[in-house]
Amino acid sequence: MKHLLLVGLAAALAAGSAAAQAPAPVIDVPDIRPEGLALKDTLAERVQSGRCTIADQTDVAVTVYNNNLALVRDRRTVKLLPGEVALQFMDVATGIRPETVSLTSISGPGRLHILEQNYEFDLMSPEKLMEKYVGREVRLINKNNDLSFSEVTARLVSVNNGPIYEIDGDFHLGHPGNVVLPEIPETLIAKPTLVWLLENRGTDHEIEATYLTNGLSWKADYVLTMNAASTQMDVAGWVTLTNQSGAAYNNALLKLVAGEVHRVADMVPQMEDLGYMRRTMAAGAPPMREEAFAEYHLYTLERRTTIKENQSKQVSLLTAAGVPVRKVYEFRGEQYFYTQPLEEPPPQHVAVFLVFRNDEASRMGMPLPAGVMRVYQKDSDNLLQFTGEDRIEHTPKNEEVRLRVGDAFDIVGERKQTDYKQVLPRIHESAFRIVLRNHKDEDITVAVIEPFQGEWQLLESSHEFEKRDARSAVCTVTVPKDGEATITYRVRVKHGA
Repeated sequence: MKHLLLVGLAAALAAGSAAAQAPAPVIDVPDIRPEGLALKDTLAERVQSGRCTIADQTDVAVTVYNNNLALVRDRRTVKLLPGEVALQFMDVATGIRPETVSLTSISGPGRLHILEQNYEFDLMSPEKLMEKYVGREVRLINKNNDLSFSEVTARLVSVNNGPIYEIDGDFHLGHPGNVVLPEIPETLIAKPTLVWLLENRGTDHEIEATYLTNGLSWKADYVLTMNAASTQMDVAGWVTLTNQSGAAYNNALLKLVAGEVHRVADMVPQMEDLGYMRRTMAAGAPPMREEAFAEYHLYTLERRTTIKENQSKQVSLLTAAGVPVRKVYEFRGEQYFYTQPLEEPPPQHVAVFLVFRNDEASRMGMPLPAGVMRVYQKDSDNLLQFTGEDRIEHTPKNEEVRLRVGDAFDIVGERKQTDYKQVLPRIHESAFRIVLRNHKDEDITVAVIEPFQGEWQLLESSHEFEKRDARSAVCTVTVPKDGEATITYRVRVKHGA
């Protein structure tokens, strides 16, 4: 501890030379050197505490990105001496990225500047404490058979693969006693801490520390409840937030960013507030407010929430009722079917898709973050049953959503190659017969999708095919209930360079 000799000028003038010969009063001043973590609190705490904890927090806001990254804005009050002072900013996330930290004074802009910043993460643990005491004396306390205790002083020689003690010239490889240390080394701390050397031109400050941290992530999940006819559904969107950042965020303003933010670019671009999106929702205003955020979308929880350390939390994202939906059946081929003889194509299934529009006319219209949509439908006992799930990518408004929810049980598709010949080394010609059988008690429509590769030409077909793109053709056919439909065609494919 340094000491500062302060001689009162008024007292010296009143006492004359006698006062000059008297010993000056000694006042302890905190050691505020930036390299020391143990800042002494011998002055009144109202003047300088040397540390700032979560108890001094006045506000916190957390913005969580898709890629295990979050932006934390932590506001706290602090009292500082003028001049150069050192401050411990404690209770930060263990996943903090120190190079991203910034500090500003909200109450006194321009009156507080960082001269030096250190991130101390040498955390205390039994192993660390033992390492710090190698070569020093410790006490070993044993419990005797008569329940009394005995104590011996030992020198800790090494901790490699177990402790080695020197006791009265003998070396003990381990010891049954409990190890008691006289003090905690000042270089070890209980929690990761930011230590700033500050140039302060004021006293009381409300400061805001901003930093990026790993360990916070979120994902979207959706529950779709279908009606019996599979024509309408209710949608409930949920956000699952996982906090493994090593810190808690009490009564925080929570924001979520949907989109893949490039980690090298500016992480906090200017927001463009487009206001509330108008749409008809089952519960009125959306649980989360959505707005454009540069090239991404920002979702703000309309109330504050506490995010505990090592906690998984779910909050409501959106709700919508009576969303129109249609069921689509697809029977799809494989690219290799058309360039070689097929003795017997592998078994194929008719896939089931649910399709709906994410627009205001469909009572939706909020840009949907990527996530899993799970579909439920009531059975004859009015009990909800799980009928399938699929993952969607980030979906803007006014776009179509397609979910593959499984394979049809009562619809059978069979494919047979009825002819094949190689016209030229790179030109193949083949003919197919596709039979679709419908065992449902209603007519259905099936889209037969043939993914031709290379240059292709349909030479003949029993049904009309639509060229969907350069590599596929689609034939849509109605299959009557308890009936079947047969499609035949011949195609010529030029494959390879």
